[in-house]
Amino acid sequence: MPSAVSVCLQVLSKRSDFLKAAKAPRQATTGFVLQARRRAPDEAGEKIRIGYTCSKKVGNAVARNRAKRRLREVARQTLPQFGNPGWDYVLIGRANITARHPFSDMCDDLQKALSKLHQKAP
Repeated sequence: MPSAVSVCLQVLSKRSDFLKAAKAPRQATTGFVLQARRRAPDEAGEKIRIGYTCSKKVGNAVARNRAKRRLREVARQTLPQFGNPGWDYVLIGRANITARHPFSDMCDDLQKALSKLHQKAP
């Protein structure tokens, strides 16, 4: 059985996609920051696209990789149910928090952040 990520989530890899998401509305939570934008009709695909980023402020390579693994798992569990097709989401790790924050709280935070951003969307 394929994982949920491969079925409904597509990973952002181009810098231009991250830059477009950076201009979009964002919602800060305790464990991370969520940026979300609705793609233009001329942009390809109706899948949910997700990107992850952790700067060196998060810590050394081990801490950054752990934070990104946690963000990937939070997105894998939450976005298929609460994300909107045709949207791009970027999860940004926070220093000393993302790697240590309780996982269930991060899932709840992502649900709340998604609902707030979707309500604000035109």
